[in-house]
Amino acid sequence: MLKVGLTGGIGAGKSEVSRLLVECGAVLIDADRIAREVVAPGTPGLAAVVEAFGEEVLTADGSLDRPKLGSLVFADAAKLATLNAIVHPLVGERSRELEQAAAEDAVVVHDVPLLTENGLAPLYDVVIVVDVSPETQLDRLVRLRGMTEQDARARMAAQATREQRREIADVVIDNDVPLERLEHRVKDVWAELERRSQAAGRAQPE
Repeated sequence: MLKVGLTGGIGAGKSEVSRLLVECGAVLIDADRIAREVVAPGTPGLAAVVEAFGEEVLTADGSLDRPKLGSLVFADAAKLATLNAIVHPLVGERSRELEQAAAEDAVVVHDVPLLTENGLAPLYDVVIVVDVSPETQLDRLVRLRGMTEQDARARMAAQATREQRREIADVVIDNDVPLERLEHRVKDVWAELERRSQAAGRAQPE
């Protein structure tokens, strides 16, 4: 099994890259999706979030009001740390379960937005960083996700810098390009991941 960490700043386009890798044959473990699952209604995760932040972070139907919670934590480092301390262990546990269920020869891609910030690079055989300029990030968050510029900048500032992400990268995928060029780049990266996976398999003792 080849364990790949995929990361990038908010608005960088990790989802598109992960989609393309899945088309190539990767097994995807999406930390964001798992993070939503572990705070779904009725879960211990949601109960812990409400205990920490109050019932104001719930919608009328009892589910988590993610925009409300985001507005609270992304402008306050201490609150963000509190939220991470609740959610990250739950996400980690579920991610390990999914990884263990994958085939022995699989290329498992962990889509982890905060890989850099949480010092997780050593957990993976290969770290891929999806890279775009801060200007592109801001444009996508405002134009495509409907954020205010202030909210978008706060979320970007709460993450690692572009330089910090690139420092931990084994592979950098430039996503300041048209989709066709991105597709070609991802296919090239996939070919390299397959080579590494096969080499690792041959290196394993019988």
